[in-house]
Amino acid sequence: MIFPATIAVYVVKARVMADIAVATSFLETSNMPESFLVVDDHPLFLDAMKLAINTAFPEAQIAEANSLATAFDAIEGGGVFDLVLLDLNMPGTRGFEGLLELRARHPKLPVVIVSAIEEPETIHRAMTCGASGYISKAVRKPELAGAIQGVMNGEVCLPPGYEPPNSATNETVEIIARLKSLTPQQLRVLNMLKQGLLNKQIAHELSVGETTVKAHVSEILRKLGVASRTQAVIEVSKVVLPDERPTGLSGA
Repeated sequence: MIFPATIAVYVVKARVMADIAVATSFLETSNMPESFLVVDDHPLFLDAMKLAINTAFPEAQIAEANSLATAFDAIEGGGVFDLVLLDLNMPGTRGFEGLLELRARHPKLPVVIVSAIEEPETIHRAMTCGASGYISKAVRKPELAGAIQGVMNGEVCLPPGYEPPNSATNETVEIIARLKSLTPQQLRVLNMLKQGLLNKQIAHELSVGETTVKAHVSEILRKLGVASRTQAVIEVSKVVLPDERPTGLSGA
């Protein structure tokens, strides 16, 4: 027969063991080296990024991806990352599409843009799209290492002297907010609409039925507040990078 006092001892012992297990797990997690994913298609800059990361975090684990597709493979294939360092100009994506899709599919994963584009409007749009910081590729290695360390410490890193542009209109902010409301699959469909693909072609690319594609297109139009596929592409063209223009459009 087990007396109440004995049961109480067992309960307290169980709680202590549970607390020790939680503490041990926390310590193990906190002692794990930082893990980074660098997404850039320039080998020389990849090497420079890895050197900068190792300067700030000598024990860091660094994975690299030369496209958005390989980046998603790394993340969704079991990789656990503390921070993603993303170049805006990547194969298979235009403008802020990659950042928007990354934020949509992995909203809890911090993403810092590392780009050669230093225009205030682009920086502002990247931050509006959900970036955790913006680092210029023009900085030297010590500055790059310091910026990465700052982000890991919870700071919002922006280029020195950056001021939000006066040209940042409410319309641009509203369009970005609408784009952020799209699901990852809807963003993929929108990207294919920009490429001029028909519903049948999109269905083939995504391995879904045309009815599903039509439903996605309808939702895209509704969320963007437009009445046609062409208007949707025109709306997206307002938040592309400075040196880009959507396929089939001129000037807008």
